[in-house]
Amino acid sequence: MHDLVISGGTIVDGLGTPAYRGDIAISEGRLISVGGTAGPARERIDANGLIVTPGFVDIHTHYDGQATWDAMLVPSCWHGVTTALFGNCGVGFAPVRAEHRQRLIELMEGVEEIPGLTLAAGLDWQWQTFPEYLDVLERLPRAFDIGAQVPHHALRVYVMGERGLRREPATGEDIARMRELTEEALRAGAFGFTTSRTNAHKTRAGEMVPARNAERDELVEIGLALGAVGHGAFGMLTDFDDVDDEFAWMTDLSIRTGRPVYFLLGQSTRDPAGWRKMLRRVQHSREKGGHVHAMVGGRPVGVLLGIDTELNPFSIRPSYEPLLQLPVGERLKQLRCPDVRAKILADSPSPALLARFSALRQVITERWDLLFVMGDELDYEPGPENSVAAIAAQQGRMPEDVAYDVITASEDSFLFFPISGYAEGDHEVIRAMIEDEGTILGLSDAGAHCGSIVDASLPSYMISHWARDRIRGPRLPLERVVQMQTSETAHFYGLYDRGALVPGRRADINVIDLDKLTLGLPEMKYDLPAGGRRLVQRSRGYRATIVAGQITFEHGEHTGRMPGKLVRAGNLSII
Repeated sequence: MHDLVISGGTIVDGLGTPAYRGDIAISEGRLISVGGTAGPARERIDANGLIVTPGFVDIHTHYDGQATWDAMLVPSCWHGVTTALFGNCGVGFAPVRAEHRQRLIELMEGVEEIPGLTLAAGLDWQWQTFPEYLDVLERLPRAFDIGAQVPHHALRVYVMGERGLRREPATGEDIARMRELTEEALRAGAFGFTTSRTNAHKTRAGEMVPARNAERDELVEIGLALGAVGHGAFGMLTDFDDVDDEFAWMTDLSIRTGRPVYFLLGQSTRDPAGWRKMLRRVQHSREKGGHVHAMVGGRPVGVLLGIDTELNPFSIRPSYEPLLQLPVGERLKQLRCPDVRAKILADSPSPALLARFSALRQVITERWDLLFVMGDELDYEPGPENSVAAIAAQQGRMPEDVAYDVITASEDSFLFFPISGYAEGDHEVIRAMIEDEGTILGLSDAGAHCGSIVDASLPSYMISHWARDRIRGPRLPLERVVQMQTSETAHFYGLYDRGALVPGRRADINVIDLDKLTLGLPEMKYDLPAGGRRLVQRSRGYRATIVAGQITFEHGEHTGRMPGKLVRAGNLSII
């Protein structure tokens, strides 16, 4: 008798194979049979009229801190994720010396907008080395599997101390030590190494990140550790200070190690065609034998603006600033007062407040033509007629009036600003990116940007939007959309035991009512340690999520089962 049978579903196997109907039998956490008719089982899910997919593998999250205290990893657990990797963008919490703990918190808060007070309250620091960090992660039962990567900034500070924080060049001895520790981490089960070389990443105090100016020799030597160990990926976010040089060493590193090297890619409004040039360079690298990829997202990175988010169009006005000291309920009450409204709308942006913002944040608060109303019917591909500027013109009002009405409608009423991938006003650029053979899907940033972005819902959105709902351009086949976030992401990191519905592989599965799959409205919750806030977003339409053969979620609710664990790279084989 099988442990579990999923009967009569439409099987989308994660390999791009045309969908077909059949049963799936599971025993001892593994797929026993896929297709045909299965025998009796202790548990059974009737999947008639539903699709059955592998569990989603999210390879770009920032649960480095949250994973030490939260077994559920909200909100990814609501979106069919059964494996998540973190340690991205070069930020994380291991290795670490006691005297640098607060600096790593400030770094994570500045780069990934995770509240520092939350991290200080939630992290218990029962580790120093990266292997010790993995051991701590391994102790907590979980709703789904996790894996970790080596973050360059933490590594650099651990080896170089204050010199690393000051971004001084690494000595030969420093570099040798960083490589040694990276090899140690990889052998302990790390899935790769990540870094960031961008001016967009700064600490809470506004300082550049420790590895911003790391030189080629340092990056390549550390990267060679992946080849020595034989697994892992090398990832980075970079400004491409010298694009020819960076592509040259990325290509060379991937050839020498046989390991994938990737960089994060989006469409910039300053250079809307730049992404095409980058993908051509990726293709040239691949033609030379390199394993170079661009990691891209499946929808625009979307900043939400409301009365309780990180910023909104009025938070740059002096008359708004005192309201930030009020509880959100009282703040909303005050904002609805006619006198307060009139004062704020008559106010001008403060040069002093604007000076605190990056150029991007200034744009977000001033471009009414790029601010869209996020209504009850969520639309992440809004037309120009839905912008604040267009609505104001239609109604004969000022854009400020329209925006004010939107964000004061409730505590969870938002404007939506797509900061990348939307220069043409639709998703055609994103479609071209995700369909390119040189890209890999990622960038949910789950666990990060708690007060402004909630793209952890990307796995659900990929299915509902690209395979079913899109009306402003071509859709994509369901089989391909599933493949992008199952076998492709899993196998990219050597997770060959999952990501496909094939006998012998791990039974990580989603059973989905495709007709009913929808995203819930974003909400701000104060449920992190020390009362920290975060945006969350639920979903509807998941009949069940299964991890290692155990039903962990039914109809969006946790069953109480915790079969998830820390996954260690390097020992994952297909049984």
